[in-house]
Amino acid sequence: MTYDDEAEPETSVVFSGARGAARRASGGQNASPNGQVLTRPRPEAAAVSAQAARAALGGLTAPRKTLPPSLFYDEEGCRLFYEITKLPEYYLTRTEFRLLETTAPEVTSLLPAGATLVEYGASDETKAEILLRQTNPAGEPDGEPNGDSVFRSYIPIDVAAPALRAIRDRLADRRPGLTVIPVTADFMRPIALPARRSESALMGFFPGSTIGNLEPGPAVAFLRRARLTLHPEGWPRSEAAHPVRFLLGFDTCRDPARLLPAYDDPAGVTARFNRNLLARLNREAGGTFDPDDFAHRAVWNEAESRIEMHLVSRSARTVMLAGQKIGFARGETIHTENSYKYAPERMRAMVEAAGWSRQRAWTDPDGLFALWLLA
Repeated sequence: MTYDDEAEPETSVVFSGARGAARRASGGQNASPNGQVLTRPRPEAAAVSAQAARAALGGLTAPRKTLPPSLFYDEEGCRLFYEITKLPEYYLTRTEFRLLETTAPEVTSLLPAGATLVEYGASDETKAEILLRQTNPAGEPDGEPNGDSVFRSYIPIDVAAPALRAIRDRLADRRPGLTVIPVTADFMRPIALPARRSESALMGFFPGSTIGNLEPGPAVAFLRRARLTLHPEGWPRSEAAHPVRFLLGFDTCRDPARLLPAYDDPAGVTARFNRNLLARLNREAGGTFDPDDFAHRAVWNEAESRIEMHLVSRSARTVMLAGQKIGFARGETIHTENSYKYAPERMRAMVEAAGWSRQRAWTDPDGLFALWLLA
């Protein structure tokens, strides 16, 4: 059973993971790129180009030049990101999938049958389906997919309405007993969930270490909003009668020897992914960048506990973008992305500041990635 809630989001600048990008680049059925998205569900090409130009100019005319990671995921960026996820140095995707596969039975054993799963930044159902296929040990199989499953409803939230429709259609074929209620929205803004019936529990899901691409302040604000969305003040049901949980994934590796090759691989795929930003600006915003004149640099910022990606100008130059001149000194950088890596004590402080408490925690044997169940 499926429903739609596909009103236009209030803003067109939306952050979500890059899972859909990888699926699309690999030839999957997801028709919409994912990642940090700077688009509307049904954009006009000119509007997208104007948005790209505005977003880029805002950062490139600042004293310290930046570009929003939302610009990474054009068609070529999606293809390159998929290549990155297959690199031996890029441990994140493989580690998270293995951890989710092994912990999903325990996670869902803590919920009653008939629960609803709410995924933030869901333009691909691959990770959610690991949870959706878990069954209630006390239930009796009835031959229908999701007939004895812990989750009877799934609410994927993302800005990309075509991707959400594709999720709904795929799950309608594979899991006809699952109620799918897509919500087209910017999850960095307040969201009202659609009405549900006969729901035993509610669990939010934010995988992919996407929280690491948010600055810490906005990350706490997101977690706080998610808590109010899932369990608003004045909610009449008791915790025992209607438990509310949140499954959060985040990167815990803080070893530069492992991190730097993951973001600056010897094959140069990440470098091409980073420089593709400039090719996109040339195409969509009247840029005159020579991408090869900018070197890719990945830096471990110990003080901030984050990987930074930069593009470094190899010489002094002036480029044009959307009719404006932008000057670069030799060695000047464009800061293109942050990826925060959280020690458990720092993440605990963040989730508690947002009003959550940690109920359970899992990590892989090498301590690279964590899944926390919040209550």
